[in-house]
Amino acid sequence: MEKAIIVRNITKKYKLYKNNKERILDLISPKSIGEDFYALSNVSFEAEKGDIIGFLGINGSGKSTLSNIIAGIVPETSGQVKVNGQASLIAVSSGLKGELTGRDNIELKCLMLGFNKKEISELEPKIIEFSELGKFIDQPVKSYSSGMKSRLGFAISVSINPDILIIDEALSVGDKSFAEKSLNKMKEFKEQGKTMIFVSHSLGQMKEFCEKILWLEYGTVREFGTVEEVIPKYEGFLRDFKKMSNKEKEEYRDKVIKLRNSKK
Repeated sequence: MEKAIIVRNITKKYKLYKNNKERILDLISPKSIGEDFYALSNVSFEAEKGDIIGFLGINGSGKSTLSNIIAGIVPETSGQVKVNGQASLIAVSSGLKGELTGRDNIELKCLMLGFNKKEISELEPKIIEFSELGKFIDQPVKSYSSGMKSRLGFAISVSINPDILIIDEALSVGDKSFAEKSLNKMKEFKEQGKTMIFVSHSLGQMKEFCEKILWLEYGTVREFGTVEEVIPKYEGFLRDFKKMSNKEKEEYRDKVIKLRNSKK
């Protein structure tokens, strides 16, 4: 089958600084200042065209970082990503300019994606209708609630008809009826054979919507397989993890990271 996404040994490294002085020293000093933090380390997976893949993992596992790299928003430190087609990321307030109105954001996003003025004028009413923002569409986005931002971002992304759709927790805010409407739209895309990445803490949504699961743990791939194979293992892990004390959770994290670093 045709590959939609190929991720090979992706690593994303950030620098952590104690203060601004360290940040400035790192710019001018010949030696490295600050602590290296690896959000992702040697992550690899492939998505076939039409795959619906869920990204699972506790907070800090690298799900959003990987989503942003695949969408082309954040550059990887090393490794390779190949995306066959146009990818669109839906995340709360992703790519939205707070000072601009909702309508202005629609026009700006569409222009950046290569649409001409005629195409934008045809798309705009559909996007506004789907977003259900009504008169708020002409208010600055900085005045929007997180749910309203999510609605606008979702409406823009699904209306431009991307080849690959990446949904990062966009259905976790806002009201239930809009979430159901969004899921129905995603099911339409699924029937059309589009490739989708779905990031969510809702195992119910994962079971209902996804076919495969990529389980990330502190920046590395712990499991990649079918929903039936991976989710029961993840549910078992969650039950055990929630029983741990804060100290035990820190020790577990340190153990995973130490094992990860030994494989570099």
